[in-house]
Amino acid sequence: MSQERSVIQTESAPAAIGPYSQAVRAGELVFCSGQIPLDPKSGDLVGGDDVVAQTHQVMKNLEAVLKAAGSSFDEVLKTTIYLTNLDDFVKVNEAYANYFPVTPPARATVQVSRLPKGVDVEIDAVARCS
Repeated sequence: MSQERSVIQTESAPAAIGPYSQAVRAGELVFCSGQIPLDPKSGDLVGGDDVVAQTHQVMKNLEAVLKAAGSSFDEVLKTTIYLTNLDDFVKVNEAYANYFPVTPPARATVQVSRLPKGVDVEIDAVARCS
């Protein structure tokens, strides 16, 4: 049996910079593509070399995509954090924890050699939708 699938698009998060959707909703789940610290309106990098500021912008962008899909941080089941420097793990954790103060989702964190636009952090998510 085929399940309905819909593409999620919002101007409140940066436009996709490649052939992918900001998110795809399938039934009660939404699969959010990785968000990087870009300003949704200008497309410019936010936070410069400050990984904490970058992380907050990533989370704002992710929140906008979740909202457009009919979800929220309270419904996130799993995230993946991609870092160009695992030495930033503690700083990113401190910023990330602000968005999941009670029951954080499952998560993986990996170090990668590079990320799009030369950013330091990218985060994707899977969440439930109402």
